[in-house]
Amino acid sequence: MSRPAEGRQIGGGERVLILSAGVGSGHNSAAAAVREACDVRVDVAEVQVLDVLRTSSALYRDVLGKGYFVLVENVPWLVEWGYDASNPPFRRRGPIDPWTRANALPVVSAIKRFRPTAIVCTHFLPAQLVASLLLRGVINAKTAVVSTDYDFQGLWLTGAFHALFVAQEEARVELSAFGLPPDRIAATGIPIAAQPSAETVRGSHEPPMLLISAGASGSDYAVAVVRQTLHLRSPFTATVVCGRNVALRQRIEQLVAPAGDRYRVLGFTPEMPLLMRRADLFVGKPGGLSASECMAAGLPMVLIDPIPGQEIRNGDYLMEQGAAIRCNTAATIGWKIDELLRDPGRLQRMQAAAKRTGRPDAAADVLASLLGGASRPLVISRAAQKSILTGAERRVVASDSTGASSLVRLIDDTTGSTIALVQTKELDGLQKRYGVSSERLVLRQDASPASPQRGERRLIRAVLRGDDLLPVRIERLSAPGQILPA
Repeated sequence: MSRPAEGRQIGGGERVLILSAGVGSGHNSAAAAVREACDVRVDVAEVQVLDVLRTSSALYRDVLGKGYFVLVENVPWLVEWGYDASNPPFRRRGPIDPWTRANALPVVSAIKRFRPTAIVCTHFLPAQLVASLLLRGVINAKTAVVSTDYDFQGLWLTGAFHALFVAQEEARVELSAFGLPPDRIAATGIPIAAQPSAETVRGSHEPPMLLISAGASGSDYAVAVVRQTLHLRSPFTATVVCGRNVALRQRIEQLVAPAGDRYRVLGFTPEMPLLMRRADLFVGKPGGLSASECMAAGLPMVLIDPIPGQEIRNGDYLMEQGAAIRCNTAATIGWKIDELLRDPGRLQRMQAAAKRTGRPDAAADVLASLLGGASRPLVISRAAQKSILTGAERRVVASDSTGASSLVRLIDDTTGSTIALVQTKELDGLQKRYGVSSERLVLRQDASPASPQRGERRLIRAVLRGDDLLPVRIERLSAPGQILPA
């Protein structure tokens, strides 16, 4: 039986727990990158990485892990529908479902044993769990939610966290439009492993090098890609990475045998960052981590067979940046690659665009921002979550909403950080119990003269973090006199 977590101890300081979920390889790769960033910080005393699915039941693990890829392979339209259906922020505002809660018990036990001072979540499942633990007062740690795709998906948005890290600026703008405070959102990019420091230099006489990736599990689509490259008119060499699919590697080796040494065929390799530095063009799927690694290496992409939902949207972003092209049918792959190779100027422009898009320091930036950031969490009340969802569905930004459902931020008077997002009608109750002026509150543990509701008690408990009092100022998001659009 494998260990649920791996750790190291080097002295006093921060205790960082990194929570992921092994649905594909990207989330765990991002977790490993954050761990790598921990290893070079002297203020981190201990770090553990935990794949929450490894501690759950086999059935739960198979349904969430293997079941997802079964759907991708057999009913991709259903995956796309599910992505779109779950995309609106806070579509689900209730507690974690009983099956997930039962399977999360080992994770909760591991968190209590480790006693972290900081928690980084690279999958939405542990992010939702950690939010519930914050609100229940079970943990007292800084918490980060780290999105691992360029398009921000609504499932990642939780009711309590310290910092939310997104992959690109548009996602930060989108969340700010929903009413989330800018001081809690940062566009850092997606955490990736440290890149090779030395630049690779090839002679001018050497032909362009293609890096063809079948993904970690080895997609059969790579066979069609390689077969198409056999018909290229432009000179090139190719490295084909087949992942852990031994049968796929054997098929491709047989396919390219007549081409002599033009092709190099590999299985799973830890040398992908170095291969990306050496290549001129990447051919493969636009997973969040793969795309981020390519961009950090200045490597443009030819996108093939994207998973509906997040990978299609990743591809849209990369093409918008000028760093990728997409092939929608296997029959045109060879032609599209040939067109690029025959236009060195276009390829160079795409390489420059990839370099501009890359964020090689994302993991270090996430860790530095979390550990040096606000000590109190941001709590988004259930009512505020409903307002955010309604605004998103009606395509109304938070500042355009008025009335009882409009949003209000509560800001820590001492630090200037936003500690709560509530509805205007909730503010009325807070002002009755804690108001000192029309623009100021002093939150406290005692709730006289009237007993607060459960949601308010959870908010107070989470943001006070053991303090007796917390002076806050009120910031309304809607301007006076605005009319809510029809």
